[in-house]
Amino acid sequence: MARPPIRNPSAGGFLIAAGVMGGAMIGFLFGQATIGLLIGAVVSIGISLAIWARERGR
Repeated sequence: MARPPIRNPSAGGFLIAAGVMGGAMIGFLFGQATIGLLIGAVVSIGISLAIWARERGR
């Protein structure tokens, strides 16, 4: 029997968590923690969506 190809999908959840935390920390340094958190979330979600789209195309 033929074995199906092994797929190792990439996960973007860690990127989202790290982006939110990192954005909040950087924003805190500039006195704008909420804005940093939001920017970190948007950027990391965008990167995670790019990873998802790349994996979906395989």
